[in-house]
Amino acid sequence: MAWFTLLLAGILEIGWAIGLKYTDGFTRVTPTVLTVGSMILSVALLGIAVRSLPLGTAYAVWTGIGTVGTVVLGIFLFAEPATFIRLGCIGLIVAGIAGLKFFA
Repeated sequence: MAWFTLLLAGILEIGWAIGLKYTDGFTRVTPTVLTVGSMILSVALLGIAVRSLPLGTAYAVWTGIGTVGTVVLGIFLFAEPATFIRLGCIGLIVAGIAGLKFFA
């Protein structure tokens, strides 16, 4: 259950990171409220997950999910570059996340 909680926390991290783009510098009310709510819930779920998962592993997986998801959505939503090197680096992050989960 802790891994599922951590996964949800990571997905919410993606949500708030992408939400930052839509807040327009926190000048748009609805995206700002959703972004801040996602931030709070993401950190709260991370806190719940670290009750039974190693802190370093949970934090690395949480940020890794957020990083990979944000980059992928940035490519699709905002036409950010999808170069070979950039995608290769994302692959290394995914490999690191998988390794941390496997050896936790």
